[in-house]
Amino acid sequence: MSEERDGGERPRGEPPGQAPIPGQPRGAPFEDRLDAARRRQGLEPRRQGEDGGNSAPGLSPSQGSALGMGLRVGVELVSALAVAVAIGWFLDGWLGTRPFLLMLFIVLGGAAGVANVWRLVKPQPPGR
Repeated sequence: MSEERDGGERPRGEPPGQAPIPGQPRGAPFEDRLDAARRRQGLEPRRQGEDGGNSAPGLSPSQGSALGMGLRVGVELVSALAVAVAIGWFLDGWLGTRPFLLMLFIVLGGAAGVANVWRLVKPQPPGR
């Protein structure tokens, strides 16, 4: 058996510096050990799905969800425009029609971005 610096023994295969938690079996899942440690410190253990996974640290669930929605809307618009500009630029260079296809694809990319955002924010019918 190996010994740690404090002279105590630890079973072979257990990582150094990891003291067993009283009342917890060895090798208990991390979440169980974390909940036990929070209880010992007088904190409430975090419940599964408490914030739905949508909240950023320091924000309420509704604020985090709104922040996520806003970021997604921006990404949808920008990515649709970027793809459309790249396609228009390539086709213009290949066909020698500068700048007509670029302008056409900018309009189509903007429309595609708005359509993606509309699909994202439109109300869902009941039962879906």
